Amino acid sequence: MVFKPQTFHGDTPEIDKSAGGAQVEARVADALACAADLDATQVAVTEVDGAIVLDGIVLYPEEVVIAADIAARVGGLPVQNRLRCQTDKPKSG
Repeated sequence: MVFKPQTFHGDTPEIDKSAGGAQVEARVADALACAADLDATQVAVTEVDGAIVLDGIVLYPEEVVIAADIAARVGGLPVQNRLRCQTDKPKSG
């Protein structure tokens, strides 16, 4: 079988190199969802310019730190933590 070179309207197609960012986003989001000491239901994970951006709301201040730590370990990229918490009180228990 002979394969022709790929073209798009006569031009060579551009390969989207950002597809790796979607994989990083998915891995980080999955890790946050599985964390027992974190409620990440209102956390959005995006990859922007080589950094993981966490945005949204968590319940307690400790969860802001936990989410950033998980994102850095799983994603392997710098983390921009834009998370806000609903209360200033620490998590009890």
